Amino acid sequence: MSVTWQGRPHTLGSRVSLFVLRRAGWTPLLEPPPMGGMKFVTAAAPHTSNLDFWPGLFWKWATRIPLHWVGKRELFSFPQGVFMRAVGGIALDRRRAGGNFVDAVVSVIEREAEIVLLVAPEGSRGRAEYWKTGFYYMALKAGVPIAVTALDWGHKRLGIIGYVQPTGDVKADFAKIAALLKDVRGRIPENETPIIPRPDETDLPTPA
Repeated sequence: MSVTWQGRPHTLGSRVSLFVLRRAGWTPLLEPPPMGGMKFVTAAAPHTSNLDFWPGLFWKWATRIPLHWVGKRELFSFPQGVFMRAVGGIALDRRRAGGNFVDAVVSVIEREAEIVLLVAPEGSRGRAEYWKTGFYYMALKAGVPIAVTALDWGHKRLGIIGYVQPTGDVKADFAKIAALLKDVRGRIPENETPIIPRPDETDLPTPA
């Protein structure tokens, strides 16, 4: 039986989800979180296909991880809002954070007792020149680690493979993330985005 989040006991639903994953050829991964860690931002990559959604959803159910994502509150109106919340969606009202998306997400992290907030840092299923850095600054500002999640179609492995505590040195921290994802391949490898931050972000001063 696979590892579950924080050692939670399996339920009927998690056992069924695990069975479905394994029948589809997937190996679920879940690196134990840092001692006492209950809140994380998770960067899931490489996100190259809409089909990433389904193994990701069954991994969430199989491991019982408190995985969530945020979306505009307009997406959560009835009836589609029922499904959005069922798969971990949290409605986000940017106005409460002065319209700043990062600050709005940080407020969500701060109010929850336990959360793993999912972000697809490539920002597109097609190839881009660099990763978006919003996820990084969410974790940095909230003071939580980044859980690096592999969507590895090459080896049919899926889940958290390590953690990086953001330091403010964007380039160095991205190098750690890239090292963890070195041998991970997406469903459409030519759509993978290089694991580098936006170039002007690497010149920001490192906090003392």
